[in-house]
Amino acid sequence: MSIKNKINNTFFQYKEGFYTKLKTKEIKKGINKKIIKKISKIKKEPNWMLNIRLKAYKIWKKIKEPHWLNGQYKKINYQNYKYYSAPKKKKNKNKFFTKEVKYTFNKLGILKKKAVDIIFDSVSVKTKYEKNLSKLGIIFCSFNKAIRKHPKLVKKYLCKVVPINDNFYSTLNTSISSDGTFIYIPKNIKCPIELSSYFRINSKNIGQFERTLIILKKNSYLHYLEGCSSPTRTKHQLHAAVVEIILHENSKIKYSTIQNWSSGNNLKKGGIFNFVTKRCLCKGKNSKISWTQFEIGASITWKYPSTILLGDNSSSNFNSISITKFKQQSDTGTKMIHIGKNTKSIIFSKSISMNNSRNTYRSLVKIKKQASKSKNFTQCDSLIIGKNCSTHTLPKIKSKNKNSIIEHEASSTYIKKKQIFYLQQRGINYSDCVSMIIQGFCENIINNLPIDLSTEIKETLLNNFK
Repeated sequence: MSIKNKINNTFFQYKEGFYTKLKTKEIKKGINKKIIKKISKIKKEPNWMLNIRLKAYKIWKKIKEPHWLNGQYKKINYQNYKYYSAPKKKKNKNKFFTKEVKYTFNKLGILKKKAVDIIFDSVSVKTKYEKNLSKLGIIFCSFNKAIRKHPKLVKKYLCKVVPINDNFYSTLNTSISSDGTFIYIPKNIKCPIELSSYFRINSKNIGQFERTLIILKKNSYLHYLEGCSSPTRTKHQLHAAVVEIILHENSKIKYSTIQNWSSGNNLKKGGIFNFVTKRCLCKGKNSKISWTQFEIGASITWKYPSTILLGDNSSSNFNSISITKFKQQSDTGTKMIHIGKNTKSIIFSKSISMNNSRNTYRSLVKIKKQASKSKNFTQCDSLIIGKNCSTHTLPKIKSKNKNSIIEHEASSTYIKKKQIFYLQQRGINYSDCVSMIIQGFCENIINNLPIDLSTEIKETLLNNFK
């Protein structure tokens, strides 16, 4: 298969301008106790889950919305959004998987993936390879199904890494959460294939609030990949997700994200407001997580994947590429909290700003007193394309241990005319010159990705600057 055909058949396509016309079941706009109870009833949830929702809603009403993000946007009226939307049911086993929904995910190339949980607006419409994995004791299903079929596991781990009152957006998610993905890898099991989730916002004025809960028991392994997309709308849509990951002794996870929400246009119209809370607890000794994220979409992004390194010798790597263009505003980074002994964290962040956008890297590296002989290395690089965009770096370092080592490097640069001139003299057009420089800038992160993913990201970088 040629590289071009391979790219066209990859999981996450980037032509997201279309939307699917279909009949949907929706509830009216707004958020209150009555609507929360209605959503819980539609999902056929047990009372304990409804009680968690109502408790979170009570807390959410008292929490002030944060406005320290390095960006500007109009005040959000949360009563103007719909909090449940689903394709109208069919009378078969896959009740939400209508012809229109199938067409959407065929066009996106999602159905070619072997093991994937597909979320459309507020519901999971299909989970592939679920039964095959169950033979190994692996649970891979929608979050709503896990609540009903595996209540003991959900109750044991839900809101343990991200508490109900953690922050404004996570508490909103807990009260009104839509469907998401649940993964449980039992002791001594290495998941034989990559598991994926794909999130699609399709309806107008909808808020998507997926919940992802991943548990890895002792000596287990998982590679998880998530992607997302939405059509271009004239009005903003809302996305506030929560991801909780629990790693026990000697367990490892690779967590990869391609974020491709609609970014709106150059007039600052439309696009997704993307407020996400992702957190991993490295609970057991020698547990390890590797975060990789590629951010190219959303009008506003507020997101800091975090790791709590509780177990001795646990470690966390964070690799991020963030691209902003038009009038996008992105405030992203990571948090590394060292608690256990000999814990290690590595951060590589690349941000690229162009047009009239604003890109901010914000991080926290915190080493507690008991985290002796812990290490952190951070490298944060920014690239500016044009005169009207901006890039900002806001790192925070806190250490209470004298035996630990923290290193931080940062740089900001811009594409020079001499670089473009040098490449153009070899017959390369301007847009390809820019793309080649960008690829070189991101090379150390891209080269550490799986071949399929790195090939796709390279192609996306080429297309984004034409």
